[in-house]
Amino acid sequence: PEVKDIVIHYVANPGTSAMQNRNYFNGLQKNYRTGGTTKASSHFIVGLSGEVIQCVPLTEIAYANAPRNGDTVSIEVCHPDASGQFTEESYEAVVKLAADLLRKYGLTEEHVIRHYDVSGKSCPLYYAEHEDMWIQMKADIAAELAK
Repeated sequence: PEVKDIVIHYVANPGTSAMQNRNYFNGLQKNYRTGGTTKASSHFIVGLSGEVIQCVPLTEIAYANAPRNGDTVSIEVCHPDASGQFTEESYEAVVKLAADLLRKYGLTEEHVIRHYDVSGKSCPLYYAEHEDMWIQMKADIAAELAK
């Protein structure tokens, strides 16, 4: 399927690492095969120190943006506390990753959206509650894309 948007999320589990969240998603997959009902995954997870883990190949669907799973790429971002604000390192990494994905798919920063924009869910929490900071992130992605 054609990728139309890059969707930014937050993990909603303060202080956890990218690997812990990757392992959580991996565990859900195993549980689902044995009768569990929760389906959740993400293409990428950005950690507190800016590390990036790819969990799902870009040629496959990640279950993070219903009903738009089929035409979006998902980026989950770790955060240190309940505010949901990203660390400086994770913020810089998600800006660079989003710009790289936009380049790959021939899209502009207008195609970076929040999970909130898909479903109305307050995700990523800080950037759903602080519209000015979301606008700044999109501007930073645009600047990275222009490099």
